[in-house]
Amino acid sequence: MIDHARDLESVDEATERLLAAVAGLDNAAAAEPSRLPGWSRGHVLAHLSRNADAIGNVLTGLPMYASAEARDADIERDAHRPLDVQLTDLRESAARFRERTALPADWSRTVTLRNGVTDTAARVPFRRWAEIELHHVDLGIGYELEDLPAEFTERETDFLRDRFSGDPAVAGVSGPATALLGWLSGRGDGKGLTVPGGGALPALPSL
Repeated sequence: MIDHARDLESVDEATERLLAAVAGLDNAAAAEPSRLPGWSRGHVLAHLSRNADAIGNVLTGLPMYASAEARDADIERDAHRPLDVQLTDLRESAARFRERTALPADWSRTVTLRNGVTDTAARVPFRRWAEIELHHVDLGIGYELEDLPAEFTERETDFLRDRFSGDPAVAGVSGPATALLGWLSGRGDGKGLTVPGGGALPALPSL
């Protein structure tokens, strides 16, 4: 059973780790490429701030984003700001998200996310936790897949396995938890993983 209150505590902890790490950068470092193709670290930071607001929208019955185009435009608009502005936005957007989670709510209700995806409200905090943890890794500033909390690694791996459950070739892949999460999330080459009968890892369907 999902414990959304505990997941919200994990969101807070992950946010503090992120803020502490980002505070060690400077403007030049924030403008350098991230590990995500086509995105600087500034793009990742802008996305994390706008995602906090977007997930907050979901919890209050609003569209997650006005449109895909608006989402992308907001990230591009905010990506090139000075580091101190990025940090302030990260803090303030995280606070707005937590304010929305404190409102009286039926956490068993169904909510609609991006691209028509639906889920229970109780799972929304974990989705935010995943955004923070994985994009912290994407920044390439010393936080690696191996540093992720064990509980997060296990749960996110299970979540991604469920998404690929229709592909038996993917479902059969096994190996160390960190390597498996890295591969399933597109953040690792799958070194150390095995497939039944041997051979190459299967191609992953699009997330």
